[in-house]
Amino acid sequence: MLENYRILLGSQSPRRQELLKGLDIPFEVVTAEVEECYPDSLKGADIPLFLAKQKADALRLNMERNTLLITADTIVWLDGKVYGKPADMDEAREMLHQLSGKTHKVITGVVVTTADRQESFSASTLVTFTELSDNEIDCYLKRYHPADKAGSYGVQEWIGYIGVERIEGSYYNVMGLPVQRLYQLLKTFG
Repeated sequence: MLENYRILLGSQSPRRQELLKGLDIPFEVVTAEVEECYPDSLKGADIPLFLAKQKADALRLNMERNTLLITADTIVWLDGKVYGKPADMDEAREMLHQLSGKTHKVITGVVVTTADRQESFSASTLVTFTELSDNEIDCYLKRYHPADKAGSYGVQEWIGYIGVERIEGSYYNVMGLPVQRLYQLLKTFG
């Protein structure tokens, strides 16, 4: 489908790398130092799209003509507030307490860039958590590494097994890359 392109994934996320491998598309990982800041005026889906475009802009400077770059960013959105990656364990604990017993939205912005074209989309998934006890939250924080995860959790980890009551939308989006939507977009580049 994309034989004419050298595919680059602009992400260090092991989850995004795993999900893209699942599409059986050969790719290389590239990264650029991008400060994950956005204007305060942005809300909801505009935030991860803005951040994914920032990553694409930082990486596209060195792209060759036959290169296709995929960048993405994921946030958790609850009650008009962004839950990104926690700064420390205390913030991770607080985030999980705030998500406990509620339905939040996981939003991923995806940008696909070539030398002469750039397309983007966002995907949203509703995730409902059961009430999590302090002990369950502490257990998760001790055993797993929430520092690199939006909302301080990985749905594919223990907390997803015991805490997620319901998901409406793409499970893979909650992991960090809505691969079905991405595949549909990539077909338009082939």
